Amino acid sequence: MRASLLLESDPSAAAQRASDILAGFPGHPAAGLLLATARRRLGDPLAAATLLESLASTQRHSPVVQLELGRAYAAAGRHAEAASAFRRAVTLDAGLADGWRELATQLHAAGETLEGDLAYERYSRLSHEPRELNEAVVALANDRVQTAERLLRQRLRQAPRDVVALRMLADAARRREDDAEAERRLNQCLGLAPGFAAARYDLARLLNEQQRSEEMLPHIERLLACNPGNLDCLNLKAQGLRFVGRRDEAVALMEQLLADHPDEEQSLILCGSLFRELGQQERAIDMYRRALLLHPESTAAYNSLANLKTYRFDGADLAAMQQLARGGVRGDDRVYLEFALGKGLEDAGDFAGSFEHYARGNRLKRATFYYDAQVMSAEVKQSRSFYVERFFGERAGWGSERPDPIFIIGMPRSGSTLLEQMLGSHSQVEATRELFDLPALAYELVSAVEEPTVSTLLERVGALPRAEVELFARRYLERVQRHRPQGRARFIDKLPGNWCYVGLIHLLFPHAAIVDARRHPLGCGFSCYKQFFARGQKYTYDLGELGRFYQDYVTLMEHFDATLPGRVHRVYYEQLVADPERELRRLLDYCGLTFEEQCLRFYENRRAVTTISSEQVRRPIYAESVDHWRHYEPWLGPLQEVVGELVARYPHPRPATA
Repeated sequence: MRASLLLESDPSAAAQRASDILAGFPGHPAAGLLLATARRRLGDPLAAATLLESLASTQRHSPVVQLELGRAYAAAGRHAEAASAFRRAVTLDAGLADGWRELATQLHAAGETLEGDLAYERYSRLSHEPRELNEAVVALANDRVQTAERLLRQRLRQAPRDVVALRMLADAARRREDDAEAERRLNQCLGLAPGFAAARYDLARLLNEQQRSEEMLPHIERLLACNPGNLDCLNLKAQGLRFVGRRDEAVALMEQLLADHPDEEQSLILCGSLFRELGQQERAIDMYRRALLLHPESTAAYNSLANLKTYRFDGADLAAMQQLARGGVRGDDRVYLEFALGKGLEDAGDFAGSFEHYARGNRLKRATFYYDAQVMSAEVKQSRSFYVERFFGERAGWGSERPDPIFIIGMPRSGSTLLEQMLGSHSQVEATRELFDLPALAYELVSAVEEPTVSTLLERVGALPRAEVELFARRYLERVQRHRPQGRARFIDKLPGNWCYVGLIHLLFPHAAIVDARRHPLGCGFSCYKQFFARGQKYTYDLGELGRFYQDYVTLMEHFDATLPGRVHRVYYEQLVADPERELRRLLDYCGLTFEEQCLRFYENRRAVTTISSEQVRRPIYAESVDHWRHYEPWLGPLQEVVGELVARYPHPRPATA
């Protein structure tokens, strides 16, 4: 009926046309349905419901009539009757996608979460992505993230409640590693469609990557309530349990999962990673080896073995990896393989061949994302202009009196995990894990801004009154309390990237320790370059960009050395390895802690370690890694070119002048 086309553009005209038809053909079913629908859209759901009740009495087997009756009841606030009508609609036609979606909405509103999620799951199976999203789907598939975002924003201007577009926009933000934007979009998506399981899983995965497991686990439990055997959710649950300290439960879950699915590659690798964190290296290796036995092409298993650091590939491993490389492995699998081959040839002493594979892996990875090194340089420049002596002088005495946190900052692969392990062996210090609470709270300051920048954050920090600064500090301590089950007086917040927040840290906690773990520019740089990071650290995949980032880090640290003399305590990795007791005593003295012998026996500490240095810090200090980078010096020219001045004067800082 042509009149039905008027519903979207002119429901009033559609109602008139339907009335005209009914005048000539009383009881015309299609015209009656059109008139009722038009009345609802014109804001008269009671009249619509009356018409539809009459239609339903004569068309008892029409799912469409029941669907519209449910919509009229819902618009009139008669939600229980709406749910009943939607149930009748999907009973009459189990393939009626809109019926399942409408039923899910009513069930969720009534607090029937599980039933609502199950109904939405049925809708998801039956529905199809809007044709309007086809171009965006193709753009994302080809990693054209900016194009995809432009198309998706255009779609959302036309259809702001399109949850598929919102989820895709979150995916695009995640690929740019804008976690805050991805989280905002996913929450927006779930606000419109609480039963959208794919979006809830995406949010759970995002929270897990940020180690916000307490927030993540309820999402996973909700998903598992609908689909108890979902392997992806079970694997994610195990990861969440391990991050909240329930590692025995995580291991038990993985062992049960592997008993049910003994050949599941991802579960084998995850179980191996759990054992690695717990210091059970042999069991970890066994899991990775089982994965390779069942899946000889598992580049993720080779990469996991490489990340053990203390593990050495043998000739058979190298031959198998080289055979895989000749087989045309592509995408992330190829990147995993190149880094693993780099490690294997490094172990064999073939440094030229090793570097060739590391370089290829880095090039392949670098080609998959956008990164502009100038952004960090600009942020550092802004921070140096903002955090000046006058700023801190005007805020003297602000912040928390508590000295609890010991912030360990610096570059990745600089010895920060070693420092954490040593300090965490002290009777008064609690080691935690890499905490994202400070960046998360900083984001809250600018969360109302569509596309916040460092300027936005600095403006908000500058506008904070004393009371809010102290409230901010209390909120931080409340957030991290869950990571302090032993209740020791001090605790470690080790997140290398927090060097960007030194000014904020000092404002919040003027009595807390800030420890900068520093390593030789070329030693640290190459160690980062040869490491395939699971996520983040985009600057590490190009030697020149890596050098620029290292230089930005040193520049900001030297600014604080001049502005807040002595505030940041620096530990040079090479000096720590050469004389651990002297450096440890200096560090403990700075932290206001007495020397304890067991800190030098840090390798006896059986705490779980989640970073890639987990196996290295379970051994006594060894010196062979200090100058290992020199084997690769002939190929580090692009890095040397950027950090040459820092190399020349390392470890001596620039003279402190404000």
